[in-house]
Amino acid sequence: MELRNLKGTKDFLQGEQQLRVKIRNILEETFLRFSFMPLETPTICYYDLLASKYAGGSEILKEVYKLSDQGKRELGLRYDLTVPFAKVIGMNPNLSMPFKRYEIGKIFRDGPVKPGRSREFIQCDVDVAGVKSMIAEAELTSMAFEVFEELGLDVYISYNNRKLLFGLLSAIGVDDIMLNSTVLSLDKIEKIGWEGVKNELVEKEINMKIIDRLFEIINIQEKDTLLLFLKNFKSLLIKEGIEEIIELNDYLNELELLNRVKLNPFLARGLDIYTGTIYEIFLRDNSISSSIGGGGRYDNIIGGFLNNGNQYPAVGLSFGLDVIYEALIMKYDSKLDNTIDVLIIPLNTEKECLKIANELRKNGLCVDIDMSNRKLNKILNRANKNNIPYVIILGENEVLSNQVSIKIMDTGDIKRCDINEIRKTLYSLRSS
Repeated sequence: MELRNLKGTKDFLQGEQQLRVKIRNILEETFLRFSFMPLETPTICYYDLLASKYAGGSEILKEVYKLSDQGKRELGLRYDLTVPFAKVIGMNPNLSMPFKRYEIGKIFRDGPVKPGRSREFIQCDVDVAGVKSMIAEAELTSMAFEVFEELGLDVYISYNNRKLLFGLLSAIGVDDIMLNSTVLSLDKIEKIGWEGVKNELVEKEINMKIIDRLFEIINIQEKDTLLLFLKNFKSLLIKEGIEEIIELNDYLNELELLNRVKLNPFLARGLDIYTGTIYEIFLRDNSISSSIGGGGRYDNIIGGFLNNGNQYPAVGLSFGLDVIYEALIMKYDSKLDNTIDVLIIPLNTEKECLKIANELRKNGLCVDIDMSNRKLNKILNRANKNNIPYVIILGENEVLSNQVSIKIMDTGDIKRCDINEIRKTLYSLRSS
């Protein structure tokens, strides 16, 4: 048997996974500070849940991994974390609202594999249900900027409102039955460019006059496009979309974030679920051209599942752990941030080394014991390669004299101390 991974999946070894864990920790710590609580949902779902008209839409169903169990029930692997979240709200009607949660987990899409797009990947989602106000979007925007500041990545957020987008498309003559299909084409702007979008709309038999009118609007250079839209289009949907954008802008202005976001009236996001605000997060240096996060408002999913006449407004934001990982690798050209404080090398003193290591670990230090039985110079070279800052070599003479030498790997200097003073000496070296 040939040992290999399925195309679009991979193993992450120590250095890679260490950085991924660091990203995850930063995300979780930030989510918790914004009072989003953890939630976990099953990876396997009933297929009819994933295929519901209130879920992701026909386009995403092409990428669903379908399977069946021994009872011949139709199942599928989840393709996002939003639909499972909506299911949880629907199954637990007594949940206190607003309900804020985050979930970090694997999702699966049987789509084309290319750089930045796998078949198995991790999404990190935050969602809030039960809030109609744009204050929810403002809080998510603020949180996103904090996350990327912690990660050391400079980003901007492009945003829009689906009501404005659908209102504009309807106003220029796009048929209702072609609205979602047109949005799917617009969503490919970053991948195929405006000319590619135009060609795709022609293939979909959108009237050429409508396409020309669409591109006229796209190319408007007016400073206040929202005012221009209100003046030229008498559409309730456009009016509602613009009112929501203005409300959001007021909150963002109060948070001093308005200069870090960009309104794009033709930002689409392909999934059918979105009903209002939509946003995508991009790196300012464009080292990765695709978005590294995104989301929006989806007010109809939960109520659609329950069909009880009640409204369950909801909005969420998703961070792509894998693409964030790629961005950090490109920026810092490093997969391994060392977390080991000290390496202890036993020379026939394994029991004593275990005791010392455990005492240091109890005091908050990360300690490794060499168990390779290699030659000393090879062990030291490996410690140096792995950026371990301090090494203690413990032989029988050191045990008898109760004295050890701590080697400072950066400089090669040696610091002598009593065995029971190791912790104190290491803390002193780290703070100097």
